[in-house]
Amino acid sequence: MITPRAVAGLVLAASVAALAAAFFAQYVAGLEPCPLCVWQRYPYGATLVLGAAALCAAERGRWPAALIALAAAAFAADAAIAFYHVGVEQGWYEGLAACAGGGGTPATVDALRAQLLEAPPPPRCDEVAWSLFGVSMAGYNMMYAASLAGFSLAAAVVLADKAKT
Repeated sequence: MITPRAVAGLVLAASVAALAAAFFAQYVAGLEPCPLCVWQRYPYGATLVLGAAALCAAERGRWPAALIALAAAAFAADAAIAFYHVGVEQGWYEGLAACAGGGGTPATVDALRAQLLEAPPPPRCDEVAWSLFGVSMAGYNMMYAASLAGFSLAAAVVLADKAKT
């Protein structure tokens, strides 16, 4: 049975799981995220908040359905970012300027010193840091986020219909 509390809890748990996996990969497994990897975390932060808000509003008319529908849109946005990232990894199109990694060779000793003292540049977005069965983390995230978007949208429709009666 689809209840507002159950759907909100699932959205919240799925968001926490995705962020936990990303932070585990970064801080435990040592996989430094590229700029597109970081961008894929933002929608999960939004769905975490939306899931918590829907959980708090579980018995308040149409609010849970509206919040879950917004979470579906955020999951869809995450799937789109991940799809773009997969395309960059596969060479279908070029990434953003921020995805290029480190700069060129410094022209002067002072420029070299400044480059050495700066924080290291982020990894390139077109290089796959980890994959399983030929699918990168961005590919798995794309499938995960798209599935959550579909589920959340369907659940929002069911919850909206229930709220009418």
